[in-house]
Amino acid sequence: MDRIDEILASYREEMMETVQKWVRIPSVKGKQEIGAPFGAEARRALDTAMADCEAFGLKTEVFDGYAGHADLGEGSTRDALAILAHLDVVPVGDGWSRDPFGAQRIDGRIYGRGTSDDKGPAVAALYAMRAVKEAGIPLRRKVRLILGCDEECGSSDMAYYKKVTEMPRSGFSPDADYPVINIEKGGSHVQFDGELSEEGLQVLSMQVGERANVIPGFASALVEGNEETAKRAEEAGKKLGFPVKTTLGNGAVIIETTGLTGHAAFPTHGRNAIGQMLLIFKELGVQGALLELADSVGMTCHGENLGIAMRDDVSGELTGSLDIIKIDQGHVTALMDVRYPVLFHPDRMFDLLGQRLKYLTAIDAGTRPPHFVSDQTELVQELLEAYHEVTGGEKRTIAIGGGTYAQSMEEGVAFGALFPGEVEMAHQADEFMSEESIFQNARIFARAIIRLAGGKAEKEE
Repeated sequence: MDRIDEILASYREEMMETVQKWVRIPSVKGKQEIGAPFGAEARRALDTAMADCEAFGLKTEVFDGYAGHADLGEGSTRDALAILAHLDVVPVGDGWSRDPFGAQRIDGRIYGRGTSDDKGPAVAALYAMRAVKEAGIPLRRKVRLILGCDEECGSSDMAYYKKVTEMPRSGFSPDADYPVINIEKGGSHVQFDGELSEEGLQVLSMQVGERANVIPGFASALVEGNEETAKRAEEAGKKLGFPVKTTLGNGAVIIETTGLTGHAAFPTHGRNAIGQMLLIFKELGVQGALLELADSVGMTCHGENLGIAMRDDVSGELTGSLDIIKIDQGHVTALMDVRYPVLFHPDRMFDLLGQRLKYLTAIDAGTRPPHFVSDQTELVQELLEAYHEVTGGEKRTIAIGGGTYAQSMEEGVAFGALFPGEVEMAHQADEFMSEESIFQNARIFARAIIRLAGGKAEKEE
């Protein structure tokens, strides 16, 4: 593998510049246009990536702006080794100290929305394919890099891709953690609806959250009140241990609270500003649906106050994050992102919610099943070997709450790109990926390609 490492080392600076180029495209989902179903910037990101793939001698094809792929080698598409990554990013959110799309390089890190999720890993995979090609390593199966543009909003890109072309049976997505993730929990979006009480604190309006999979780091609400209300809100913040700012208006008070944004699959890593605001409402005497939402969700992360907490030994415990809320004209609608264990059925969850809630109704706003691949498959075993060869790390499989493109394949797993001990920056302010991590990912992916798609001699080398 020395030759592969030499080639990758020679391209290290160019690799980082490619990451910067991709990150500077603000590919947040936008307004649908002809040929750009997820907006002009997502299409620009796809065209830029495909142009780079072509420049490296890979065969490319774009599918109506939903996704594109780049092939190395020949052979059956179904039997190809697929590498799936996404070019879309979540909205910027609050709390940034740097330009979210500046792709600044500071102290060995590249900062920007999408560096770690998922443009840095995608570039690492592309350069791994380039290195294998340049090294002249013969392949026994085709390697296909598939780049999509809607992973953060439900993966409609992969659904479309599978309609218009064939999806390989097996592969990996570098969109999570190492060593190998062979279990992804199921996911449900639980929508809560309720009418506001005419008693207690009157909340006039609140609209927070852009995506159901992003923990909001800032919340603002307009409530009826006066100077005394503002004072009590600020005192409540001090009591509860988080910052609260108030502004007086004409018979009303604007309440603001700041939390910590993050990925909904890991709610304990963030600090939910909606939950903070609900607890402020409770301290101010809110009643009915909003009090129930504060008591049953609030700042909890595992559904314990909703009566749906559970865990299994296979995939761990259920997590929940209330990430979107709208209060207007006496009505509240809120959306909670729930990641549930493999042995838990969502129908049971909604039965329990129906029994527990008094002022709120809970409906299923979208559910995806869990995903599992045996740790005894060649795919998993060879990926573990590739990871161990570069890092010396433990060869083991893990389960996560996040959902990745791996679920688009019959035998798909998540593989990287976050190393054990690294800070999870996906969906957070000041997102970054270290240059060394990008490089090491490329080394691992190159070995994975050789092990899973190379000839017998190359695999044994």
